[in-house]
Amino acid sequence: MKELCTIMIPSFLALLSVLRNGYCKSDITVGYKLPLAIPEDYDPGFIGRAVLMETDQPEPSFKVLLSVEPILGRYSCSLEIFLGDVKVWNSGHYSPFFTTDECVGELTKDGDLQLKGSNGRLGWRSGTSAQGVERLVILKTGNLVLVDASDRVKWQSFNFPTDVMLWGQRLNVATRLTSFPSASATAAGPNSTAFYYTFEIHRNRIALHLISGKLNYTYWEFKPSMNRNVTFIKLATRALEVYNDLNQKIAQIGSNRIEPLRFLSIGNRTGNLGLYFYSPEQRKFSAAFQSLKTTCDLPAACKPYGICTSAGSCSCIHLAGRDPGSCGGEKADFEGGGGGFCGGAGEEEVEMVELSDVTTVLSGAPGKTNVSKEGCARTCLEDCNCVAALHSASSGGGGGGGGGGVIGGCYVYGVAMGVKQVAAAEKGLMTYMVKVKKGGYGSGRGKSGLKRWVLVVVGVVDGFVLLGIVGGVGYYYLVRRRRKNRAAATAAGAGAPATDTNR
Repeated sequence: MKELCTIMIPSFLALLSVLRNGYCKSDITVGYKLPLAIPEDYDPGFIGRAVLMETDQPEPSFKVLLSVEPILGRYSCSLEIFLGDVKVWNSGHYSPFFTTDECVGELTKDGDLQLKGSNGRLGWRSGTSAQGVERLVILKTGNLVLVDASDRVKWQSFNFPTDVMLWGQRLNVATRLTSFPSASATAAGPNSTAFYYTFEIHRNRIALHLISGKLNYTYWEFKPSMNRNVTFIKLATRALEVYNDLNQKIAQIGSNRIEPLRFLSIGNRTGNLGLYFYSPEQRKFSAAFQSLKTTCDLPAACKPYGICTSAGSCSCIHLAGRDPGSCGGEKADFEGGGGGFCGGAGEEEVEMVELSDVTTVLSGAPGKTNVSKEGCARTCLEDCNCVAALHSASSGGGGGGGGGGVIGGCYVYGVAMGVKQVAAAEKGLMTYMVKVKKGGYGSGRGKSGLKRWVLVVVGVVDGFVLLGIVGGVGYYYLVRRRRKNRAAATAAGAGAPATDTNR
């Protein structure tokens, strides 16, 4: 049996307890089996890991671990690959294997790599039985492979990407990386209604998507010039390279660093795409490139129904009479009660409220052209799955986007996310509308018949801006009143009628 390195991380220790029984080899052979004990009681801070293999290369090296981790009251059992301190692959990324008592990793005598739980319950397998597999090997690229006696690859982790793409790895059209922003989303998997992020390779572009249930929206994309088709992408030393059917490089996203790129990943929390290098001096990974440059370009910069302001802070969509401290006020106001707008509040019980000069970073929503703002609102009201709509007025469409008769594009959304204030050049062209239950959510209707927002309660940074505006208006009227009184007194003394020159 090959030597074993074991790491157990109890919650009550601040330091890692590392027990080394020898040098960790870069391969194991058939017949290998390792059990890892699981605590009887759930401890949210417990992590148990056994290092199975490690590459013999300068820091940072790749390690293969058998891992037990806590997720929402249960323990998951998985195989993991780490590059330094960064997790770059996990066998349970899409479907965690939950078990009790023990987590067993085994390369069976007939060549199948398996994870088992208590009582021998099978939770994950490579599916390589009777294919002549003799060894499990971690390559210096970070690719975990099962090979036969002639080193022919029978299974490899590179064929099952998670949320990271390593140097030298290729991703073909119709493949994706998937990043879950929370433990609950991870446990629920990609078929749940919890939102998650994907990086996808399409025939004409590569793109970042936000997915919630059956809803799929794009929030960043990169297209080769001249509408050239994409066949695969590859992470090279200096760039993420894009190739066509003839294996010709047709585009790239480059790095300006001298250090080689080590991996590409999607941020679990932000959904941002990054290319990362390792700094030997700082002994850490840093981003050489990120697809989204500003906070407000992130799809989840704010909570649902929040607005990312030009100052980079989050503003809450505030309904009259509701607590301004929580985005969305009362949840039922925005989701139509217990059954949502489908099966909950009917069309006659809801209305649209609007925010001018606000847009969303999400694209790819169903849309119509040559629609008025009022018509766009009706489209959302008639669709119980619609929670928000964006009306984009034509720049030459007969007005500044204010009236209901202005013609433009209409896009309906099943989520109210990625909302932000528009740039100065786009003001007057965008109107974002949210569906709410009827009941006094504004001070009156505009010319379009839509209810207008009374006030958006903004964050701390924008609160100072708002305070300055209010103070400036107050100062203006104070000066105006003094001048008016002075002019009236002068006119009365001269026998002339009083006039307000500031009107």
